[in-house]
Amino acid sequence: MYDLHTHTILSDGELLPTELVRRAAVLGYETLAITDHADASNLAHLVEAVSRVRDSAQCYGVNLLVGVELTHVPPPLIPVLAHDAKRRGADIVVVHGETVTEPVAPGTNRAACTCDDVNVLAHPGFITVEDARAAAERGIALEVTSRAGHNRTNGHVVRVAREACCSLTVDSDTHAPSDLMSKEARWAVALGAGLTEAESREILSQDINRLLQK
Repeated sequence: MYDLHTHTILSDGELLPTELVRRAAVLGYETLAITDHADASNLAHLVEAVSRVRDSAQCYGVNLLVGVELTHVPPPLIPVLAHDAKRRGADIVVVHGETVTEPVAPGTNRAACTCDDVNVLAHPGFITVEDARAAAERGIALEVTSRAGHNRTNGHVVRVAREACCSLTVDSDTHAPSDLMSKEARWAVALGAGLTEAESREILSQDINRLLQK
């Protein structure tokens, strides 16, 4: 089990990073990415702060991925900040996609999907096939999310990903303790988004290290 999109008190979440890791461990997660909301003002701090929790995560048997979610960053600056995050030691860069529930700048999906330093485009709304194909070419995954509101377009994301042969992840966008998904909840989100049982099995158990390799 993995979750590549979670938040802590370092941005707008409710839990300390270590408590989030512990709760994930109890649910059976093997890999957890902490990806607090980032822009130019706090990116360096987030990478440094989450890096300090690696030892605690290891004690709980969780592979902690240090990450950020670039959020409402102007599209032309996404490549700059994504590269800066990786240069500072981030394992994963998530970009806050053009969800239908927030005023994300048009062009954000495109900027993320054409950036070699991005790993996951979160809740990408009505993403185009063209952008998804650009993501597929760069090994960038599109997210199927359990987050209320953001999940309204999960079915569209799955259909576009199929057409573009683009990788998918199933993530929680956790902000509160109750947001972390059980094994059964992950299956429900995947199947509810229109994935087949075979597709769900493959996506929910995929090798995250391989996914993140560029």
